[in-house]
Formats: sequence, C-alpha cells, structure tokens
Amino acid sequence: MTHFLKTAWRAGVLVALAFVAVSAGRASVDDAQSFALQAAEPYVKEGFQVREDYWGGDLGSGEKKAVRQQLFKGNEYWFWLGTEVEAAKVSVHIYDSEGKLAEMPDSWQKGHFAAAHITPKNTGSYFIIVEIEQSPEERTHWALVYGFR
Repeated sequence: MTHFLKTAWRAGVLVALAFVAVSAGRASVDDAQSFALQAAEPYVKEGFQVREDYWGGDLGSGEKKAVRQQLFKGNEYWFWLGTEVEAAKVSVHIYDSEGKLAEMPDSWQKGHFAAAHITPKNTGSYFIIVEIEQSPEERTHWALVYGFR
C-alpha cells in the first residue's frame, strides 16, 4: 500500500470512528426519550396528548436540572422522565413560582422512570426538577416529555 493510500485509509477510519461516536451520543439521548415516551403510553390511552418537544441532556449522580414551563389553570399535566441506564434511579418534581411543591400525590418513581402530575390552581411558571439520584454511569442521559388534557 502506498503512503498516500495508507494516509487516506487512516483518515477514512478516523472519520468513520468520529461519526460512530457522534451517532452513539445522539442515540443515548434518543434512547432516553424513547423510555420517557414508554412511561407515557398508559396515559395516552387515558386521553393525554404528548407534546413533540422535550428536554434532554446528561447529568451525574446527585445532579439536578430545572426546567421552566408555563402551565395553564384548567389543564391537567403529566411530566415523564426516562433514561436508557436501567440501573439508574431518577426523579422528577414540580414546584410553583414560589418554590412550593405543587405536584399531586399520584406522582411516581420506578427505577429509571419517574412521573409527576399536576392540575395547576393558577396559570403561571412552574419549575420541573429532574434528578439523577443514582447511576452506575459517570454521566446519565435523560429525557423529559410531557402531556396534557
């Protein structure tokens, strides 16, 4: 193999590896979103409309992320959190603009899934707090989807 061909081959391999690395990173957030949507499935059967937009990212164990969302009085909302790391433990909670816990008692947490439910008493900004409580991974991808009726 000539020097030119060896160099071109190495460059091709590096490009392919970079593509795989980028695809793998995207796949992890996509996988987390798939798990969040899986948690929402039973609620869709109850008439909840899941929004196409979602939040996602990665957090270390014990880290939290606040998401601000405008919610409207008269609507009922569920926020579903998921991660592809099955050994992780995640949680999601909803607070009003004054920092008071505003979710309903039927909110739940089951390993790498969690959900929070609210029927706002007032229209306004609410804060949805996502947390990776425990994970065997250094950084854990998560996705938060929501629905209303």
